[in-house]
Amino acid sequence: MYGYEVYLPRLLDTYFQQEEPLEGQERYKREPEVSTVFRDAAWDLCRRGILRPGIWTVNEQVTDDGSGGNGYSITAYGRAWIAESSSNNFVPTEPGRFAALLKPFQEKFGAGFFKRAQEAIKCYRAGAHLACCAMCGAAAESILLAIAVRRKNEEDVLKIYASAGGRSRVEKFVIGKSREQLQRRFHGYCDLLYYWRDEAAHGRASSISDDEAYVALQSVLRFAQFANEYWEDLTNS
Repeated sequence: MYGYEVYLPRLLDTYFQQEEPLEGQERYKREPEVSTVFRDAAWDLCRRGILRPGIWTVNEQVTDDGSGGNGYSITAYGRAWIAESSSNNFVPTEPGRFAALLKPFQEKFGAGFFKRAQEAIKCYRAGAHLACCAMCGAAAESILLAIAVRRKNEEDVLKIYASAGGRSRVEKFVIGKSREQLQRRFHGYCDLLYYWRDEAAHGRASSISDDEAYVALQSVLRFAQFANEYWEDLTNS
């Protein structure tokens, strides 16, 4: 539309045609609320380097509406991100929506898990990618401890956890005698999250960026879903 690759008025028209077929006064009343959501999404994609404001190249048509916050173009990074992404990989980065996805697991995995996962999403939105990865790793450890405590006295579990190599010892206790397929999936989630947490905790320079932090958020959500689905298998003593 004009010189923009992403033009919000066109997206709004499409939205109301496909999702909320409103017309006249009904659409007029609803449009400000929907428009705010689209604008927030566009800003978030700009912050992540996927979109940028303005026309896509020189000598393209500029509009006052587009310059006023309705016109965007896709960055080179954004094109690669679109090519590599799928709807199954999406994790909402708004704290409220992320919290809603995690809420069903709070009772099972404990307040420590929920708080750390929430801290992770706040760090991500603030651009504190190291801190985000550290909190994702901590949230994963909260799940590990919740499983272990279900199988063994909490005081004993925490004593093992606080000892040298405690995390590995608790993990071995939880998953060491499970069937191989369950072990592979468990380690697939945990190993990456633990690596990023340890990487973030060290004082040396780190290359952790937006991409790694976003994948960490994906991983902690998927790990929570996995642990919830296989809860009886994991907690069977």
